Amino acid sequence: MAAATLTLSSKNYSSWSLRGWLLCRLAGLRIVEQTIALDDPENRAELLLLSPSVLVPRLTHEGASVWDTLAIAEYLHELYPNVGMYPTDRKARAHCRSVSGEIHSGFANLRSALPMNLKVRHSKFPIFPGARPDIERVEAIWAECLDSYGGPWLFGDEPTVADAMFAPVAQRFLTYAVPVSRATAAYCQTINSWSLMREWIDDARAEPDEMIELETEF
Repeated sequence: MAAATLTLSSKNYSSWSLRGWLLCRLAGLRIVEQTIALDDPENRAELLLLSPSVLVPRLTHEGASVWDTLAIAEYLHELYPNVGMYPTDRKARAHCRSVSGEIHSGFANLRSALPMNLKVRHSKFPIFPGARPDIERVEAIWAECLDSYGGPWLFGDEPTVADAMFAPVAQRFLTYAVPVSRATAAYCQTINSWSLMREWIDDARAEPDEMIELETEF
């Protein structure tokens, strides 16, 4: 497989970077990681030249430049259609795309109330009431998928694009000790025990502690 470059932000705070990285690893694409610190003016200017939307992650591969997580997922699926990024069944594949698109475009209250921070664990955390409908909707999506496809992943025996897209949410639930159902808690542990997730968390914990808040994460 050809090498590619994946431009990332903080591994501790950047939920979008995590999604893009997991997608590349799911596809089996060999990547070189390039970290951009958005609080560095020179790096920010560089990123502006690379990507007009100033969004990470950004995948560069054989002349193609892709900087949206779902676009990355579709690009990788086109390259490697047989590695299992989406379910093989047509209806399940449509379902997977739908729930992945939903988390990609919505849940603003959840994102702002429970920002990703992989270095901390709260035993009790006040949750903004406006985030409750988002939490309930995530639980409903997960319950439907787990019931329909048997778990332990959202679409069966192996992780798919949907698990990569929802992985940061599972980590948020764990970080802030969000009260959830038993099935939701079990799925959060599935994500947390994922070898790829453990690799990412180890790298996140090695980062410097201070990072400015990034608008691009919301």
